[in-house]
Amino acid sequence: MTVETSRRDLFAAGMAGMAAVSVARAADAAEPGKAVLAPRPPMGWNSWNSFATTITERQARETAAIMAEKLLPFGYDIFTVDIQWYEPEASSYTYNATPKPAMDAYGRMIPAPNRFPSSAGGKGFAPLAKAVHALGLKFGIHVMRGIPRAAVDANLPILGTRYRARDVADIASICSWNPDMYGVDMTRPGAQAYYDSIFRLYADWGVDFVKMDDMSRPYDAHAPEIEAAHKAIMATGWPIMLSLSPGETPVIRGDHVRKYAQMWRISDDFWDDWAMLEAQFTRLENWTPWRGPGSWPDADMLPLGRLALGERDARFTPDEQQTLMTLWAIARSPLIMGGDLRHLDAPTLALLTNEEVLAVNQASEGNCPHFVADGVRVWSAIAQGGKGRYVALFNTGDKAREVGIGLRDLGISGPVAVRDLWAGKALAQQRERVSAMLPPHGAGLYRLS
Repeated sequence: MTVETSRRDLFAAGMAGMAAVSVARAADAAEPGKAVLAPRPPMGWNSWNSFATTITERQARETAAIMAEKLLPFGYDIFTVDIQWYEPEASSYTYNATPKPAMDAYGRMIPAPNRFPSSAGGKGFAPLAKAVHALGLKFGIHVMRGIPRAAVDANLPILGTRYRARDVADIASICSWNPDMYGVDMTRPGAQAYYDSIFRLYADWGVDFVKMDDMSRPYDAHAPEIEAAHKAIMATGWPIMLSLSPGETPVIRGDHVRKYAQMWRISDDFWDDWAMLEAQFTRLENWTPWRGPGSWPDADMLPLGRLALGERDARFTPDEQQTLMTLWAIARSPLIMGGDLRHLDAPTLALLTNEEVLAVNQASEGNCPHFVADGVRVWSAIAQGGKGRYVALFNTGDKAREVGIGLRDLGISGPVAVRDLWAGKALAQQRERVSAMLPPHGAGLYRLS
């Protein structure tokens, strides 16, 4: 046995052990009913990559209708309005330095009526959520951690209490990139009541999914508010999935984060840049022990198709786009499309709706990397019911090369039938090794049986 073989076997054994830990920890879900909220990686669409802060009700309804027609049949069912829906003057990817958000009398953000006309008269997002639900979709919103600075300036009352915004605000806890909020000091009376009040409002609107931002970094500083949001959701009795953002969430806090959220970001905002995509491999590998029902490390949205307020198409090459989808599938990251569905082209739709690839994301287990070499990544997973094995091969280098793995490293005795999931066709039977010649930044995904 060579030194290299020894290292490879030790790494493979370690990853197999991590996969076993992942399954055990998933089975030991901390909260009863948590797995009901997200038994599989959530799938959907989010407005950030294509609309920034600017989406309107008209655009939302148009997009939701397209989503229901083209993506819902394949499992994409969460429609999310991202950041600053409460900002009347929202513009591009920048933030108003002196925000004047739409709020109710209790310091709770409400949709800006000039952008979401159906919210007028205190209706909030209820009419839009109802319309989205009627399409067969779930409705999600983005919120920022904390209490609006405007509510603190006005010292508005906290619903159902004798406390006011200044009683609970931590004015030293501010987001470095968004000026809208102060943190909430969870040691103060009335603090939990504030969080209870906003999630009660979201539940009354019919919100099914909340992406909560400025939560995961710095994690320990914000942990009390993470717990407060979870407690508030549980108090509503309405099944709201909680997604924490942005990353990088510390891996050492995996046990904590999976108790209080169904999704959490493993990186900062992910865009269509190869260096960003390459960096996600290591992050997803590191999160292997914490992946399972109700507990999904999130590599962020899929920046595919038309992006950035319609100014451009994705910069990823076709091979890089296939690598993106292959990695998110085999690592079971949530699949949240970010591109503008009004300009959804056939190649992007085909990437998003390959049913054999989606099955890897939605119905596999034991997902783990096997070994890492320069310019090479290899993952495998067990198919649903133990009927077969999935193998993902990645060439992260700048030149075409063969990438493969021996069947014995997968615990398989040959021969095996091999099916190319992207091509949708059977390949030659293999006795000792599955491999492929891959282009630069390319990937292949196969089922062995």
